[in-house]
Amino acid sequence: MNPARALPCMVLGMMAATAHAADALPQSPVTFSGLLQVLFGLALVVAAIFATGWLLRRLGPTQSAGGLLRVVGGVMVGPRERLVVVEVGEQWLVVGVAAGSVNLLHALPKGAGTGGASTTAGSGIASDPAWLKRLLSGSGQGR
Repeated sequence: MNPARALPCMVLGMMAATAHAADALPQSPVTFSGLLQVLFGLALVVAAIFATGWLLRRLGPTQSAGGLLRVVGGVMVGPRERLVVVEVGEQWLVVGVAAGSVNLLHALPKGAGTGGASTTAGSGIASDPAWLKRLLSGSGQGR
């Protein structure tokens, strides 16, 4: 047989077999619109998860002590150690916080040692190293 005639016959035969096989196979249940719907639903669920996380972070934890405790300021004294001034009622507590412990270092009346500065976080005690030196060198070293 002539190779020039055999090639078109083989191609036509394969096309006919392919067309017949395509008719015999059932249509796939996966369509583009179905896939698009699934991806949209997945994006919606992921967006809802991120929105819930943002909302919980935005609202923040509630005050568990009923508003009795307030952090006035703090300073890092080491990689895992920190001095924190906590307001409890009409008293300030200077607390040492380490990796595994929290220790009361000194208790003083509210507003003592600020030198007239405001007592909001980031000012007052936390930004007054002279006050901290006086506290540590004086009666603040023992309980």
